Amino acid sequence: MARKLFGTDGIRGTANQAPMTPEIALRLGQAAGLWFVRGNHRHQVIIGKDTRLSGYMIEPALVAGFTSAGMDVLLVGPLPTPAIAMLARSMRADLGVMISASHNPFEDNGIKLFGPDGYKLSDETESEIEALMASDLSSRLASSAHLGRARRLDDAAGRYIEVAKASFPRGLTLDGVRVVVDCAHGAAYRVAPTVLQELGAEVIAVGVSPDGTNINRDCGSTHPRHLSGEVLAHGADLGMALDGDADRVIMCDERGQLIDGDQVLALIGESWGAAGRLQGGGIVATVMSNLGLERFLEGRGIELHRARVGDRYVMEMMRERGINIGGEQSGHMILSDFATTGDGLVAALQVLATVVQEGGHPSDVCRRFTPLPQKLKNVRFEGASPLLDAGVQEAVRQAERLLGTSGRLLLRPSGTEPVIRVMAEAEDLALVDQVVNGLCARIESARVQQAAE
Repeated sequence: MARKLFGTDGIRGTANQAPMTPEIALRLGQAAGLWFVRGNHRHQVIIGKDTRLSGYMIEPALVAGFTSAGMDVLLVGPLPTPAIAMLARSMRADLGVMISASHNPFEDNGIKLFGPDGYKLSDETESEIEALMASDLSSRLASSAHLGRARRLDDAAGRYIEVAKASFPRGLTLDGVRVVVDCAHGAAYRVAPTVLQELGAEVIAVGVSPDGTNINRDCGSTHPRHLSGEVLAHGADLGMALDGDADRVIMCDERGQLIDGDQVLALIGESWGAAGRLQGGGIVATVMSNLGLERFLEGRGIELHRARVGDRYVMEMMRERGINIGGEQSGHMILSDFATTGDGLVAALQVLATVVQEGGHPSDVCRRFTPLPQKLKNVRFEGASPLLDAGVQEAVRQAERLLGTSGRLLLRPSGTEPVIRVMAEAEDLALVDQVVNGLCARIESARVQQAAE
């Protein structure tokens, strides 16, 4: 069955519009609850959220759905996505749910599901749940005597704080390190500053005043220039910007220069490789990661494996190949020694640990390679994908000939919004600009022609 509700990262959309409505959330709770009710034990689901206003609408609808399926619900309030995955596994829950649209603006929201092992559900399982949602569930719901209960888990934040701190090398401290942490007014606004402070850092916390509508607004990992300005203004050693649900991180050095996910992968990969901690002989990135990262790792005997875009696909490839480091250029970092999904805070702690251990300026320690010129542009569309247009396909072939074997071209539809992403990289920046701008213009022309027809 083709999925209509689930995308690359759960169900996502504009709040109070399909598919992000209370009715669909209720139905999802019922279907997912029934799918994971197996055996006669008291079944349990953990539900967390970020700070969006619409969380107050989605959360009770999910609670109603799960309790009607006979599941007990533990509510933990605003916590990072990796905390929900961790709690689902550590508490032997049957399911974990995160209400968040990650880096999207507050108008959007989403629902992500984690299995009892703490991993995101497979495409196949999501398809089965979606099929259940479309069926008649009335005869399968719990009887009056077997309805679930809901309660709050008051110490959830403290549990995650301790797990995050435990990922930092024992014997090291952040004493004397001044860190700016931008929490994007999102799910980590309490826990991230606390972790850094308890490890000894001098913390300048920004983006820690959520009001329901300011999540990711001009801050966080999608607006990292705000972080750079704060680092320079406070004379900090390092900065880290999380997104709304804190599963990704973008960093910057003491000069305010950005450190993207590729540089973080290079740093952790080389550091863990030297320490004998790297498993599987490589790391997993995505098709979006810079060719400079691949060349850097190759020079150190570390193989780069490329997965589809989306941290769930990175994780799947990591598990298939027995690899313990993976991530995306956008800042999703998965370190399976510590977490089953992306964790921006834990990844940043590994960078901080390397900076402390090597004792150099972050601007030197965190720049492992020089990236090739790379450009990414989005073209919005409606209806059929412009990539099916014959003229666009011929333009792609011409672009590939121009780039030759020394560059890369990637066109892909987004999994979360109706846009085509066009990316090219090569040694020659002018050539990259020519290829990307030319393709975007051709795709836009095809889109206009489709609309006219």
